[in-house]
Amino acid sequence: MKNLYEAARAAEVKARLSQLQAESPRLWGKMNAPQAVAHCSAAMGWALGDCHPSRLFIGRILGQFIKPFVLRDDEPMRRNSPTSPDLVIEGQCDLLQQRQRLSSQIDQFVAGGPAACTTSPHPFFGRLTPEEWAILMYKHLDHHLRQFGA
Repeated sequence: MKNLYEAARAAEVKARLSQLQAESPRLWGKMNAPQAVAHCSAAMGWALGDCHPSRLFIGRILGQFIKPFVLRDDEPMRRNSPTSPDLVIEGQCDLLQQRQRLSSQIDQFVAGGPAACTTSPHPFFGRLTPEEWAILMYKHLDHHLRQFGA
């Protein structure tokens, strides 16, 4: 399974991230490229334990049933997948600043490895192992990079 603890995967994601332009057209969704990078950075903050979002009610009901389907293989995430309200980014964002922030977070995640991963539950999926976080973070980043053709 592709995961963000793999240095090669992290390098791939960062290379794709560098291809994004502020004007990159989206293939689906509502966010523009700078907002999507800020959104990804906020999600990385969850995995790093920088913030601890509350569990979503719907996640408490469905999260454990859906998690195996999301994490079972290297299949990309579905287009227009729902997102947590905590990750909705509105307003203008500076792409260069957000790209630098996300790139730094990726480096931190890889360098820290499983021991530095959060033990807080994901707001939708609940408890995740460090390996599950690494798979989910790779899939999430890949999803939004594909959203803009990167």
